[in-house]
Amino acid sequence: MPELPEVEVVRRGLARWIDGRTVAATEVLHPRSVRRHVAGGEDFAARLKGRTFATPRRRGKYLWLPLDGGAEAVLAHLGMSGQLLVQPHAAPAERHLRVRIGFDDALGTELRFVDQRTFGGLSLHETGEGGVPDVIAHIARDPLDPLFDDAAFHAALRRKRTTIKRALLDQSLISGVGNIYADEALWRARLHYDRPTAGLTRPRTDELLGHVRDVMNAALAVGGTSFDSLYVNVNGESGYFDRSLDAYGREGEPCRRCGTPIQRDAWMNRSSYYCPKCQRRARG
Repeated sequence: MPELPEVEVVRRGLARWIDGRTVAATEVLHPRSVRRHVAGGEDFAARLKGRTFATPRRRGKYLWLPLDGGAEAVLAHLGMSGQLLVQPHAAPAERHLRVRIGFDDALGTELRFVDQRTFGGLSLHETGEGGVPDVIAHIARDPLDPLFDDAAFHAALRRKRTTIKRALLDQSLISGVGNIYADEALWRARLHYDRPTAGLTRPRTDELLGHVRDVMNAALAVGGTSFDSLYVNVNGESGYFDRSLDAYGREGEPCRRCGTPIQRDAWMNRSSYYCPKCQRRARG
């Protein structure tokens, strides 16, 4: 599933291509792709007609397209394989094209939602405080948000009494961090994924947050992480951060710091990659 850097790459592309454009017509080609819009595909299309998109926004892994007036937004959930592409009208339809949004201008491009596995989707929602869609109001700010509160995050870690990777993936504490960037930040911080949060000092938490931000900014600079063709930006291009990964996906390869083979553990129906020498398991 795309994490913060990948979703931010998509958001920036959309900001360039759809900000200020007015919807002429919407075609829903697969009902599952608007299943979170409980009134159905016809209602979704009718309510978008004539509406103008404002600058796309994001919180963590969640992307939304605000509509004129500011009281509603189209929430885009990319799921495992969702893509938001800006394509010429005349471009052939993608095999897994699910929703097509046309505009009333002469730019010659349209917005397409493509989703092979149909786990993602588009839906229209009211927005609340700060213009955030009501259904994701409970999601915490992400570490690249200027209003993210480092001190509050540290206090929450101490209260939560969990383990550090579980905390990084808890979207009510910090949003946007998924399996890939959690493993990368923990490797940089030399922290084992199962380290209890109750014992973290404030300087150690600040150091970890610094690594989370550094790895995400590094991924952003090269378009995110693409392991296959399912994650692409709005122009259909892949990201290249997979070439710079230090831990994730490198089982058996030497640690770039000490040379010890990277280990993979099964963890919460996922995998955790770490260096058993640099990231020692906490005693007890």
